[in-house]
Amino acid sequence: MIVAEQKKLEEIVGQIQDFNKILLVGCNECVTVCEAGGKKEVGILASALRMYFLNHGKEMTIDEVTLERQCDHEYLEEIRDMQDKYDAVLSLACGVGVQFMAEKYHDKPVYPGVNTCFLGATEERGLWTERCQACGSCILAYTGGICPVSRCAKRLMNGPCGGSTNGKCEISKETDCAWQLIVNRLKALGRMDDYEKLMPLKDWSTDRAGGPRKVVKEDVQL
Repeated sequence: MIVAEQKKLEEIVGQIQDFNKILLVGCNECVTVCEAGGKKEVGILASALRMYFLNHGKEMTIDEVTLERQCDHEYLEEIRDMQDKYDAVLSLACGVGVQFMAEKYHDKPVYPGVNTCFLGATEERGLWTERCQACGSCILAYTGGICPVSRCAKRLMNGPCGGSTNGKCEISKETDCAWQLIVNRLKALGRMDDYEKLMPLKDWSTDRAGGPRKVVKEDVQL
């Protein structure tokens, strides 16, 4: 899931303070799960912003709506008849949702209310950790399901750097050495032969070059 965190109130105020009517738009997907931009967070932020501007003597209309997704044409259409009533849109979706909203309503300023952090997992309530950087060439089949790109501080592809101590990364005693985790996992699976296979360095010029990436499924396209 995409993990995000809400921007500080001061930064959001700085983005919208020159407007008079704001449409605050939440998203029912990932940002709801990580408690950054769902219906609850929309309500809390709207109240905080109204209070802020009231205390500073400015009349500000802030209306709320939460869409099922902001990365899908179908759901963005739900606010087509609404958005003309506002000076700007404040989106609590991830960066994808903000950009898609801005593309669809290109004559309307769209501002982000959250910082998009990473692709991660829910460890427990209130704790999310990174698991994937969407690099484009998945190697989890060879590393026991543990990603060295997202979980190794140096993104090493063929074993540890030698700086770890007692299974912890040299950058922090709180951070597990990704390659220690990989070795432990491969041992448990009886697949240490995979550890002996040399993997090429990540070719970022292939995986990430050439502008925005695409995934096309021709069999489902209209």
